[in-house]
Amino acid sequence: MTLIERSFREKIVLVGVTLPPEDQVPAGVTGEEETELHLDELASLVATAGADVVARVHQRRERPDPATYVGRGKAQEVRDVSEVWDADTVVFDDELSPAQSRNLEKILGRTAIDRTAVILDIFAQNARSEEGKAQVELAQLRYRLPRLRGRGMTLSQQAGRIGTRGPGETQLEVDRRRLVRRVHKLEVELEQLEKRRRLQRKARRRSRLASVSVVGYTNAGKSTLLNLLTGAGVVADDRLFATLDPRTRRFSLPGGEPVLIADTVGFVRKLPHQLVEAFRSTLEVVRESDLLLHVVDCSAPEPEGQMQAVRSVLGEIGAADIPELLVLNKADLSPSGAAELASRWPGAVVVSAISGEGADALLAAVSQRLRLTSVVVDMAVPFVRGDVLAALHREGQVMATAQGEGATLVQAKLPAAALARFAAYLADGGGDGSGLTATVASHDTADKGDRSDEPQ
Repeated sequence: MTLIERSFREKIVLVGVTLPPEDQVPAGVTGEEETELHLDELASLVATAGADVVARVHQRRERPDPATYVGRGKAQEVRDVSEVWDADTVVFDDELSPAQSRNLEKILGRTAIDRTAVILDIFAQNARSEEGKAQVELAQLRYRLPRLRGRGMTLSQQAGRIGTRGPGETQLEVDRRRLVRRVHKLEVELEQLEKRRRLQRKARRRSRLASVSVVGYTNAGKSTLLNLLTGAGVVADDRLFATLDPRTRRFSLPGGEPVLIADTVGFVRKLPHQLVEAFRSTLEVVRESDLLLHVVDCSAPEPEGQMQAVRSVLGEIGAADIPELLVLNKADLSPSGAAELASRWPGAVVVSAISGEGADALLAAVSQRLRLTSVVVDMAVPFVRGDVLAALHREGQVMATAQGEGATLVQAKLPAAALARFAAYLADGGGDGSGLTATVASHDTADKGDRSDEPQ
């Protein structure tokens, strides 16, 4: 970057506040150190957004100030620091209310924003697909709507007919209504895109291929890992939130079984609620996966804190119960960090997505974990229940069939989650083929009843 280019970059002052309780801070780390780690990450976010951090201000408080978050005295100190460095904007690590943001701007004499605004700006820069752009715009509008600022009555809108004269409608009301209409329009567009995505997922489910999703903290190396496993050649930049749009590719396990693997948007601490809501349809691919590859950057200052942040978002989108395989990436940058994490997390796989180290061990672990998510069962499906047989083909893999007395004897491989749907047709003998004939009579009797709860 040339000196001229840097002179035009926005200058930023960061503000971090340490608040109790500190029982959620990792062991061996003080509250102030945790705040500094958050400010380091915020500095990376600001750099990704295209600005330069020129100063930091730290404060310890018992509780946020309702009017300015940091208190009027601290706000004046931040103003003095900003004037010394000729800063354009002050960025707070915690989310500010609309009133706090307005009060701070009056005191500081410059723009005051929070971490959420920075993340939304980065997403707006990186969105490429139609769906990604719509999701980011929707998140931005939901964030801005309560932060609209009125400009008094000078811009009120008056009509020219009897009964319409008076102060009229303020520009603030006009702007708010325009934003609300745009929000509704984007919600409709995203719903249509979600219908298309559901059809694509339904087609993938019919293929009976296992589904794996790559999740993790932003810049942990998820896209690089996808390239290593599939040769997809997707963009994998060393910057935050380089990937917003999910990509699904197909690859084969060591035994030759084909698997679908999807790359997803990265997570971050204090991920804005607006983004989680807007990207919920995109993150559906995570909820429907058979296995999650949780990629962790071993060279990060606080990898376990990042793991906790990722699992928090997974819980928010309803994916906390999906089996997880921990992948400790960037072992080439921090071999000691990778070894230490591996000792604390048995079953984790150490890899380097750049060099390919550990790729074979990762594939073997994925194959083993996927086998644990499915079971081989023997079933007796009455001849009159062709719909159940069709559902078996959709939900799992039919390995063998034979004609029994009044029923088709089936040996099938089913996901563990789908087993309960076919419980009425399971053979008493389990997976060894025995006991099939003994269950046919009871199924024939049950078939005369209501079928509303059977697989369709």
